[in-house]
Formats: sequence, structure tokens, C-alpha cells
Amino acid sequence: MERFEEILIKYNFSKRTNKPKTTFEEPEKIINFKLPNDYKTFALNYSRLEGFIGEQYVRLWDFEEVIEMNTDYQIFEHLPNTLAIGGNGGGEYIAIEQLNDNSLRIVLSPFLIEEEAHIEIGISFTDFLERLENRKEWFE
Repeated sequence: MERFEEILIKYNFSKRTNKPKTTFEEPEKIINFKLPNDYKTFALNYSRLEGFIGEQYVRLWDFEEVIEMNTDYQIFEHLPNTLAIGGNGGGEYIAIEQLNDNSLRIVLSPFLIEEEAHIEIGISFTDFLERLENRKEWFE
């Protein structure tokens, strides 16, 4: 069992009952980078996730909604190296961002759609959930 799954089980998030129809290739073609394996495992096994992890509220979108949500919020248009995967219910989105050195990170950013506003909240999807679990504040 992956570490992030242990966290999700602890907070009673249930697994999906059907596989997503959207393939990973679809968003990867748009963003020009491979999604991290831990996020792919999450997307295949969990649908929409909404609730508290630690003291922070998190809403992760069902993978079926990811392309539509990024299109609606014009993230693909303005931030080609970013894939929003959810939000915090407070006007900010949670995203996977590819940096210039091709490394990935998880960021929190206001829906202003400005890369300069990104705040790193994890160096991987698993790290992001571990930070939440350990009650790390968004804005330390």
C-alpha cells in the first residue's frame, strides 16, 4: 500500500468503484509532461475527494473532471506547465507544476492564474498529503 493511501484511509476517503474513462495521455499531451506515478495511482483508485486532512480542507477533483476544470479556469491557456487537480475551498487551486529543470512539485495558488503566486505545498503528491497529515500550514 502506498503511503498516501494510508493517509486517505485514515481520513475515511473511499475508493472509486469504476475506472476513469479519461486516460492519462489526454492531459499529458496538453501539459507536455508525465504525471507523477503517485498521482496516477490516486486517480485510478479514488474519485472526488473532499474533506479535512489534518487541519486543512482539501477538494481533489475526480480525474474525469480535470481537463474540463483546467479548461474552464483557463489554466492550460495561461500556465502550460501546470495541471490543477483540486482546490482548498478558499479560492485557491491545488496543482502539479513542472519546473524549468523538469522536476515536479505540488503548488497552491489563487485563481489569479499567475505562476508567481504559486506556493510549494509538496515536492510530490505523496509529500503534499504527508504535509497535510503532519498539520503543516499552507502559508508558513
